[in-house]
Amino acid sequence: MKKTHVFALGIVVWLFLLGNLEARAAGCDPIGNVRFICDQIGPEDLVVVSGSEWVLSSGMAANGAIRLINLRDNTTTVLFPSAASKERPNKKIYDSCPGPIGSEGDKFRAHGLYLRPGPNAVHTLYVVHHGDRESIEVFEFDARPKPPTLTWIGCAVAPDPIGLNSVVGLPDGGFITSNFSPRNGDAAARARMMAGENNGEVWEWHTTTGWKIVPGSESAGPNGLEISKDAKWLYIGGWGSQSFIRLSRGQTPIKKDSVPVGFRVDNLRWAPDGTLLAAGQGGAAPSQTSNVVKVDPATLKFQELVRHPSIEGFGVTTVAIQIGKELWLGSVRGDRIAIFPLLTK
Repeated sequence: MKKTHVFALGIVVWLFLLGNLEARAAGCDPIGNVRFICDQIGPEDLVVVSGSEWVLSSGMAANGAIRLINLRDNTTTVLFPSAASKERPNKKIYDSCPGPIGSEGDKFRAHGLYLRPGPNAVHTLYVVHHGDRESIEVFEFDARPKPPTLTWIGCAVAPDPIGLNSVVGLPDGGFITSNFSPRNGDAAARARMMAGENNGEVWEWHTTTGWKIVPGSESAGPNGLEISKDAKWLYIGGWGSQSFIRLSRGQTPIKKDSVPVGFRVDNLRWAPDGTLLAAGQGGAAPSQTSNVVKVDPATLKFQELVRHPSIEGFGVTTVAIQIGKELWLGSVRGDRIAIFPLLTK
């Protein structure tokens, strides 16, 4: 694997250097220029519903849920699990799925999200699910009504001991997902992964072929995923290796490049300008930081956008999305989404 060493460019958009102090807010009040959307439960991942006034958030904690956030007033609605959610199994694509998710109560976790755009504002939502089963759950997201509706259409249950993290959808209903850490791993294995030892990989699933490892994807804690428009390139958050990884898909020979970014890369999201936002955690407790960089997928050069100490009620970030001139940051341990102004200079 080729390792590319590219230092951060000089444009620092929003950089906080407040030592090791944890920032504190009263209730849901802003901290300086950082605002919050509260009443979340572990909003580990966020996705923008393109061409609409909506954002989807996951819930990676007890009683987690898939939530819908209105961009106009920042109000939040639970989409799933909900009495209003519907089921319409697609048995042609997801014929191996044992059926809809049962009533899991506080065991339900919605982890990684991916929204694949469809025609006429009807999209496909892929959800990394932890609960009674380890699976990718698939929904139809209809953005035409207000509020939008969510209909469960199928699933693919992960083989043991895969521990799913992120997912990207494919045109045929298949998907690509990361095995961040096997479910049977122990503390020693996690420590080796955090030191850079390969422990996981990326998997691809299709109706006809089932689960297969993506060649060349082995890495230390493969976390966030994104995919190029032509589906020839995968972008992987190297959590254990503290790097951004670019991997070819369906090409011979395999091409793999990595750039160290100096923090544990969690989720990846496309920005409106065609760059990738890589978010994650820097340092170690109690002085961890929220970090976000913007990466050029062609050159792997990056710009630092955010470095901020832990915030009470939020912790540190796992994902960043761009909404106009703002960055929305999610967190696996928090009860809120943090909104940072995107101030170029």
